Amino acid sequence: MLTQSAVRGVHFTLEDAKIHRDPSHRGGGQVIPATRRVLHAAMMSAAPRLLEPVYIAQIVCPTQALGAAVNVLARRRGVILQQVPQEGTPLVMVQGYLPVNESFGFCADLRMQTRGQAFPQLAFDHWQVLQGDPLDPDSRAGREVAYIRRRKGLPERIPNIENFLERL
Repeated sequence: MLTQSAVRGVHFTLEDAKIHRDPSHRGGGQVIPATRRVLHAAMMSAAPRLLEPVYIAQIVCPTQALGAAVNVLARRRGVILQQVPQEGTPLVMVQGYLPVNESFGFCADLRMQTRGQAFPQLAFDHWQVLQGDPLDPDSRAGREVAYIRRRKGLPERIPNIENFLERL
């Protein structure tokens, strides 16, 4: 639809359909394209949102490098969950969430800011709603949609609902 990607949490209930009496006009080739356009238009009018994948980040570092590690995570839209000192050692384990989109170059940046003293581990944790309206080109979600559409070779502008319904 917006980016020609998979959708989640979408349910359609078809309550009525009027199909042509002639069997040659009732095949999948006639019904599926029209149904697809109507379903796309319904999704566009239902305030769609983008989901982004999020990593759980575990960073182990000495206490003196803790501030730098927390700053690197926070600069990349990360959220700190907890800081747990490791008993019997001068190490601290920082746990937090980091959007996957912000993780590119994260390890190198973290090692540079902590002079190689921090050791990160990233694993997929969950999906979260990307803030903003994907239909608004000035929002963060709208800029992300434009980037994805450009990357996939689609026109950057999102089609209007009328474009889906004009051939029905």
